[in-house]
Amino acid sequence: MPKNKWSRYLALPMLSFALILGACSGDEEASPEEGGGEAETDGGQELENGGMYSIDDFSNVKTNEGEAIDGGTITFGLVSDTVFEGTLNWNFYSGAPDAEILEWFDEGLLTWDENYVYTNDGAATYEVSEDGRTFTFTIGDNVNWHDGEPVTAEDWLFAHEVIGNPDYDGPRYNSDFTNIEGMEEYNSGSADTISGIEVVDEKTLSITYIESTPSLLTGSIWSYPLAKHIFGDMAVADISSSPEVRENPIGFGPFKVDSIVPGESVTLSKNEDYWRGEPNLDGVTIKVISSSTVVQELETGGVDLISEFPVDQFPDNAEMSNVEYLGAIDRAYTYIGFKLGTWDAESSTVAYDPEAKMNNKELRQAMWHAVDNTAVGERFYNGLRWNATTLIPPSHPEFHDDSNEGRAYDPEAANQLLDDAGYADTDGDGLREDPEGNPLEINFISMTGGDTAEPLAQYYVQSWEAVGLKVNLEMLEFNSFYDRVGNGGEDDPNVDVFQAAWGVGIDVDPSGLYGANAIYNFARWENEDNERLLAEGRSEESFDLAYRQEVYNEWQQLMVEEVPVFPTLYRAVLSPVNDRVLNYAIGDGTEVYLNELAVNAESPVTAE
Repeated sequence: MPKNKWSRYLALPMLSFALILGACSGDEEASPEEGGGEAETDGGQELENGGMYSIDDFSNVKTNEGEAIDGGTITFGLVSDTVFEGTLNWNFYSGAPDAEILEWFDEGLLTWDENYVYTNDGAATYEVSEDGRTFTFTIGDNVNWHDGEPVTAEDWLFAHEVIGNPDYDGPRYNSDFTNIEGMEEYNSGSADTISGIEVVDEKTLSITYIESTPSLLTGSIWSYPLAKHIFGDMAVADISSSPEVRENPIGFGPFKVDSIVPGESVTLSKNEDYWRGEPNLDGVTIKVISSSTVVQELETGGVDLISEFPVDQFPDNAEMSNVEYLGAIDRAYTYIGFKLGTWDAESSTVAYDPEAKMNNKELRQAMWHAVDNTAVGERFYNGLRWNATTLIPPSHPEFHDDSNEGRAYDPEAANQLLDDAGYADTDGDGLREDPEGNPLEINFISMTGGDTAEPLAQYYVQSWEAVGLKVNLEMLEFNSFYDRVGNGGEDDPNVDVFQAAWGVGIDVDPSGLYGANAIYNFARWENEDNERLLAEGRSEESFDLAYRQEVYNEWQQLMVEEVPVFPTLYRAVLSPVNDRVLNYAIGDGTEVYLNELAVNAESPVTAE
């Protein structure tokens, strides 16, 4: 590899980072928008175009008013219609509610810039070898766990050893880890150590990767250490359920956990020894609030800020007098998924089933054509969610193929596809039988959450019924939904179709969601072209931006053709913040950190 390949790449505005499960239900988490057109604004936020809104009319940085007081506390509202699971460690968590809590007290050792490329401004710095395969990381001398112990290279190695252990029960082990030299041998038990990882000294770690890929600079490096002095003597299978994860979690972030009421609240105090500097606030309380009470909590000052406001409630509350709404395009999308197989826990790979009920491409294509997601975005979300076309969202503009129109709403096309595939109404009851003439019933699950969750799911059921498909709907709360859909590796055979959402990471690479060895590939879909394109997107050739764009354009079209899942809505995220709060921002690349958060008064401002 030429010496300047990495420096050229660093200059490119690439996106990236290992994906995380931001699985979210209809109203639990807001998101990107596009459906409002180009209307003029009225008062900065409400548009004249049929009551539509645009994310372009929001700032993502809070306007500061007044002078900060010394200390003070705030309350963060975690909007969820279910309790949080409480797996409070980055190495094991799987749900977005837990991630929202983790962000307050723990963090990765690496940070990234507005172009989603790793920087040397984080808790650790890095250097890259000439061939782009070996990274040498140096952890800052002032980076310490909340109990005062230093964060060490051994802790970083230990996280890799736990995730690579055959008894590991979390969702992180994927191609990001198998690209490390010696990881697969360690995982199989044929080696006692990971040959590609070396502890150079207490604060220095070296990792050698099998392949040099652009994703190494934009997300596929695992940067979350695991405190070996706490977890080192535990059996790996016991860590995720241990009190040290569930009751007394530890991190090295700006705040530290004092107490937890399981599923309801977390109380934190400032970490005076935080590596970026002592936080301005004395503490933070995180409390779960439902989507039905979020407005009341904001108006009364019961919470100072929430990360995501239910956007279907925004039109009625756009003029709330005591908050400022921040807005950003979310790295997320909602989608409809089809069950096409199961998860093979022994081999940690998808077991694709060619006989699965939904394993007819024309059936899946027809179900996409049958729904009008432009109307959904306007009717349910006033334009703050909008029709999604491909599985790389517009939050990643260099790789989102905006020329690809996906599958447009077209009931005639849906009917023709079903007719051609042999799904015919043979008994005259208005509902189609399968190609063998057997009754066809499709079991569809979706998540509860706010006033629009069930009406939205019912809309999809009615749209599919309009083209002759009998679909049975079941609404489930967040944790039960993901148990049924296969988050723990157990796929419910009674689920055929599901509606969910992904919060994607900064790395464009979709392998962790749609690769054959990804547990998050809930469709359990496997395809030779898919694996080829995912590999090409991570190859050394993909350091060429145009080449990588070409690969991901082809991948987006493959998914439009095969439809193991189809995207429904892109998302805008709105975050209301009490007027007393200072130094707060949402989105990427703002360089506003939680230790800078402050308030200008002891008590929240209440609505007039």
